Amino acid sequence: MIFDLAFIWAGLIAFAVLAYVILDGFDLGVGILFPFMRTEADKDLAMNTVAPVWDGNETWLVLGGGGLFAVFPLAYAVVMPALYVPIIVMLLALVFRGVAFEFRWRTQKGKFLWDISFTFGSIMAAFAQGIALGALVQGITVEGRAYAGGNWDWLTPFSILTGVALVAAYALMGATWLVMKTDGPVRHVARSMAVWTGAATLMLVGLVSLITPFLNPLYLDRWFGFPNVLFTVLVPAAILVAAFVFAKGMRDNRDAWPFLATLALFVLSFIGLGISFYPYMVPPSLTIWDVAAPDESLWFLLAGALVLVPMILAYTAYAYWVFRGKVDPAGGYH
Repeated sequence: MIFDLAFIWAGLIAFAVLAYVILDGFDLGVGILFPFMRTEADKDLAMNTVAPVWDGNETWLVLGGGGLFAVFPLAYAVVMPALYVPIIVMLLALVFRGVAFEFRWRTQKGKFLWDISFTFGSIMAAFAQGIALGALVQGITVEGRAYAGGNWDWLTPFSILTGVALVAAYALMGATWLVMKTDGPVRHVARSMAVWTGAATLMLVGLVSLITPFLNPLYLDRWFGFPNVLFTVLVPAAILVAAFVFAKGMRDNRDAWPFLATLALFVLSFIGLGISFYPYMVPPSLTIWDVAAPDESLWFLLAGALVLVPMILAYTAYAYWVFRGKVDPAGGYH
């Protein structure tokens, strides 16, 4: 039974990570694009589009990290020493931008400092997440069920590439979010940035996708071995469909379409990542079942998750429903 429970929990952790990436992605993207806002009023409006929901978005990060620690303790014990630096940088960056959300509304003389904190924190959080992802994809050295790599194994040309790619992708998500949520000058700037970040994201995602299969024979066989190669063709085809929806939405001024197309791109990329990893939790050494907690712990934690996850989903859905539609510049949130 532990095998089934471990698989269920792997799905729950994956869902929490995907929910965080999607929900906090546009939030970080708005911060990345913050310097391109031309006036203080434009910056205030951009920040007000995410002010009601940004803290709730990060609930999924806590759920994913806490769930990994509780349900897959061996994976946590191996991955954390390998990724201490990017994880700590990410957390500190999130603290900086979280403080900036509130403090920039309480001062005038020092407002530019909190604007810098908001932008810098957003960029560094996104870049650190991309670095961590790249380090995980390229593989973690494990010996005797413990991390056996060096202090700087996480820093490679590939992990830097994935870091830059995630910054560009989050910026794209932030731009399409602002197109959907604003009018006037902010929407105009966001539309322009969506074109540039969209092109950069497709190029970088394509480059990462081309390199990834050659990092590990497991990935190469998973994507190009028969009959999996038949499925491999579907992923770029689906991405092209998402790109078409994005372009048509931009051309026809259907403001929600570019954002939905960007979400589809993230989901497709996440599915591709899952296909590459499965059944490994720590590639290329430890499977889901190697790192799972005892059966009793999995049952106990699953009972709590069956209550907690629907509550978080309901709260999240209600928050987005309440603050749906375009943001009124005259109303604001603060």
